[in-house]
Amino acid sequence: NLATVTKVEEMKLIINIIPIWVSTIPFGMCVAQTATFFVKQGTQLNRKIGEGFEIPPASIFTVAALGMVVSVAIYDKILVPALRRVTQNERGINILQRIGFGMLFSIATMIVAALVEKKRLEAVERDPLKGSLTMSVFWLAPQFLIIGFGDGFTLVGLQEYFYDQVPDSMRSLGIAFYLSVIGAASFLSSMLITVVDHMTKKSGKSWFGKDLNSSRLDKFYWLLAAIATVNLFLFVFVARRYSYKNVQKLAVADCYEGKSDCEGVETKV
Repeated sequence: NLATVTKVEEMKLIINIIPIWVSTIPFGMCVAQTATFFVKQGTQLNRKIGEGFEIPPASIFTVAALGMVVSVAIYDKILVPALRRVTQNERGINILQRIGFGMLFSIATMIVAALVEKKRLEAVERDPLKGSLTMSVFWLAPQFLIIGFGDGFTLVGLQEYFYDQVPDSMRSLGIAFYLSVIGAASFLSSMLITVVDHMTKKSGKSWFGKDLNSSRLDKFYWLLAAIATVNLFLFVFVARRYSYKNVQKLAVADCYEGKSDCEGVETKV
C-alpha cells in the first residue's frame, strides 16, 4: 500500500531524531553514576554533623537537584534574554546548543569525581585504620553540583527537543525518547562496568573490588570522561547537520459576521 505524504514526512522526522538520541546516551551514562557510585562513595566518608546526627548517604543527591534548579533559573532569567539580543533567536540559543553545553558539565563532573576519589584512596593509604572517614562527605558536593548544572541544560533541553521535534500526532513518543535516553544509558553503564571488570581482571587487578577501598573508581571516572569527550565531538558533528522541523507562520484573518474589519492572528503549522 502507498503511504501518504504525511506519514512519509513523519517517518523522516523520527529517523532524523535517532542520531541525536544515540549521541546523548554517554551523557546519561555519566548521570547514572550519581545514583550508584557517587552515593556509594558517600557511605565511605564522614557524614557526621555536630554531635549525634549523621547525614544519610543518598541525601547528598539534593545538591544535584539544587544545581539543576539554579542552572535553569540562571538560563531562563539571565542567559536567554542576553543571548536573544545577540542571536535573534527566541530561545537565545537553539535546543541542540543547549544540550551540547550541558554535556561539557558531564565531562567536568567525571574529572572532578576522579580527582576526589583519588584523594579518598590516598587518605585510605595514609591511615588504613580510619580510612576515608578523615574526609567530609561534602567533598562530593562539587561533583553533584556540577552534574546538576549539566542536568539543567541537557536533560531539560532533551525534554524540549524530543517533544518539539517529533510529529505533532506523536507527542507521547517524544517523552518516550527522552526517558529511553536515561534507561538505555543506565543499561549500557552496567554493561561497561562488566566489560571493564573482566578486562582489568586479566591485566592483574580489577577496578571494581569487593569494596571501594580496593577498587579504582577514579580510573573508571577518567574512562567515562574520555568517552563523554569523544562523544561530544560526535554530537557536534551530528547537530551541525541536523535540520529542525519546519514551522511556518501563517496570517489567519479573525473575522466574524457583522465585523467591518479583520484582525490578523499568527498561527503555526
